[in-house]
Amino acid sequence: MKHNPFKIVEMFEEEMAEYTGAPYAIACDSCTNAIFLACKYLGAEDKIITIPARTYLSIPQTILNAGAKLEFEDISWKGIYQLKPLPVYDSAKRLTSDMYIPGSYMCLSFHIKKHLPIGKGGMILTDNPDCVDTIKRMRYEGRGPLSYHNDDITMTGWNMYMTPEEAARGLTLMMDYPEEVEDQTENPNYRDLRSFKYFSPSK
Repeated sequence: MKHNPFKIVEMFEEEMAEYTGAPYAIACDSCTNAIFLACKYLGAEDKIITIPARTYLSIPQTILNAGAKLEFEDISWKGIYQLKPLPVYDSAKRLTSDMYIPGSYMCLSFHIKKHLPIGKGGMILTDNPDCVDTIKRMRYEGRGPLSYHNDDITMTGWNMYMTPEEAARGLTLMMDYPEEVEDQTENPNYRDLRSFKYFSPSK
């Protein structure tokens, strides 16, 4: 019998989909890259994406890496915020039951400081069945879950997949994870991203 290294990743995806109320979950290696993959899938190139002026540094960077343009707004947020106008949410600080927002791409974080502290890892929650196989290939160098010697590469991909070891730890932690969990609070010391020259309007 051939070993499928992604079987345990699929099990973790199924567990997170059931817990959050999302029809589908797509695991990857970080919330930042989950946002990148969602933006690339939705064709964010050359679009203007608006995010809070105070959030984590990697979010504006990944928006630019996805080929989009940045705008910032002065809003407070807790748990999640939208990458407007895309139906993409940075949900790094929320993980509770039945949290899924229909029609969205909610991106989770499993960083060591987040609710489910795997150490590293992320996930996209979605109800779009058409995106699942595509994003799973995007996260894995354009490959399916088999040897590339036996596959046909027809699209651009990246090395952004979750390892079986991370998925196994996620499944273990979910065994004792509570049903109702409060959002993590926003970091009050986030620097205003507009103060960085790199994110100036001329970029």
